[in-house]
Amino acid sequence: MARHANLALAALLIVLPGAALAWRAVNGHEVQPLGGGVYEVVGRVGSGAADYWCGIGDFATVVLGVAVVQRIYVWRPVGPSVVRPGRKAVHFALSPPPGAETATGYSLTVRRAGENLSAAIARQYCHDSRFDEFPWRRWP
Repeated sequence: MARHANLALAALLIVLPGAALAWRAVNGHEVQPLGGGVYEVVGRVGSGAADYWCGIGDFATVVLGVAVVQRIYVWRPVGPSVVRPGRKAVHFALSPPPGAETATGYSLTVRRAGENLSAAIARQYCHDSRFDEFPWRRWP
């Protein structure tokens, strides 16, 4: 019996390697490191630009411990997820993608590589009553 339990546990660990690396932002969006300093924020049904920016802003300040003035860049605009097939995602990095225009516009977007916000402004999009499902998290 113990042998079957160990076999089942091993199979589960092989099948779900990405789940162990996932981190959930305060708004419930999954953030996964892709390597090379690029991070994927996986969207949920109805996710908009503010949701993706909240996810990466929360991750960058809480997990990576970046300074609030650190710029965060859209590395790859919203498109198919690499880690969650069938879902939409945005790739972010702490440095701009090569050759991308980094001048920011007046509207919040995740549809253009090079678009960027400071970590503080990105995380500011988390301050919304929609995300009260995590009352134990304290904002600095």
